[in-house]
Amino acid sequence: MRDARCVVVVGSQWGDEGKGKIVDVLAAEAGIIARYQGGANAGHTVHVGGDEFILHQIPSGILHGGTRCLLGNGVVLDLEHLFAEMDQLRARGYEVEPRLGVSGRAHLLLECHKRLDAAIETRRGAAKIGTTGKGIGPAYEDKIARVGVRAADLIDAGRARQLIEGAVTRSNERLRAAGASELDPARVTDDVLAQRDRLLPLLTDTGREITSELAAGRRVLLEGAQGALLDVDHGTYPYVTSSTTTAAGAATGVGIGPTVIDSVIGVVKAYTTRVGSGPLPTEIEPPLGDHLRELGGEYGATTGRPRRCGWFDAVVVRYSAQVNGLTGLAITKLDVLDSFPEVKVCVGYETDDGAWDHFPYDFALLEKARPVYETMPGWSTDITAVRSVGQLPAAARAYLNRLEELTGVPITFVSVGTRRDQIIEV
Repeated sequence: MRDARCVVVVGSQWGDEGKGKIVDVLAAEAGIIARYQGGANAGHTVHVGGDEFILHQIPSGILHGGTRCLLGNGVVLDLEHLFAEMDQLRARGYEVEPRLGVSGRAHLLLECHKRLDAAIETRRGAAKIGTTGKGIGPAYEDKIARVGVRAADLIDAGRARQLIEGAVTRSNERLRAAGASELDPARVTDDVLAQRDRLLPLLTDTGREITSELAAGRRVLLEGAQGALLDVDHGTYPYVTSSTTTAAGAATGVGIGPTVIDSVIGVVKAYTTRVGSGPLPTEIEPPLGDHLRELGGEYGATTGRPRRCGWFDAVVVRYSAQVNGLTGLAITKLDVLDSFPEVKVCVGYETDDGAWDHFPYDFALLEKARPVYETMPGWSTDITAVRSVGQLPAAARAYLNRLEELTGVPITFVSVGTRRDQIIEV
């Protein structure tokens, strides 16, 4: 880590792993922090002293003075929420505009995308995917269909009006079919163009900036949103997000080549959580699962929805190590397990078709998978004051050692609390 110059920080479960706090710690030695995918559906919570910050689009590195924060071409931008987030940071004493850059190739997330997201999810009924309702899927649909609106399109107001009105008109056809109310294309366009003067000074070529920073010998962090198991290709499809959340998406999402990436840090909780629908093989039934949720404060930073909780799934993290090329693990929320007399780790799955020690690509098989557990003694000790791995109780160290063995990835960080000084570098 000390020698790595281009570092990807990627969630290696189903999101909400604590990526923001790891980026916040690493940002102290970085010149640039760049988001490479996702949008306002992210919710990165960082504690600085006694203050809590929840960041949805702006990288958590903004909390470090002197860092440059970029939103890459792989991001979908909700301008209204972006500027509201900037204003909130400024009100709390953080300078934003001179330090924030937005890729001119990033696509805009429009009001019609959010309206469509809600209408489509409602029509799914019991088969709903569990989206955040932030319009992410429809925005990426337009991008892939080559009818999206990019940030740079706002340079020419006339062209922007034509593109935005076209997007709203197309969305209205789908809204009518879904029985939802339509939007006024002219009004939506006017709202976007009203933000044009504030956006244009932020536009940049993120790939060029990052390449220059690396050439000068300074560190760059590439930050993902969501988690690897929500990746549109490698996640638990169809219960996934609409972008590439894995480390491979980092290069394409900011405009650099993959060979410049030196290190990939996979962030995982000491247990497992998931928001919304989809398989979670190690899910713990109530009341123990509810108890773990309350201990960990497991409620979505973006939606407030309760997270489903389960034991650590080594099969999932091994798979994540494979698809991300992980060079290190950051274990967060180890302290949440302090009061458990014993802890469990899933080492494989049993199904009616046999045993599996790897993550299946067949969704139906995964739904029927039964976890195979190893049970380890808990440490029943408050570890929030620990500041080195050597100070951890023997049972906690044994647990971490077993996670390393099962995942095949060395642990580089351990979090024993929410504050910066509670993240231990191994």
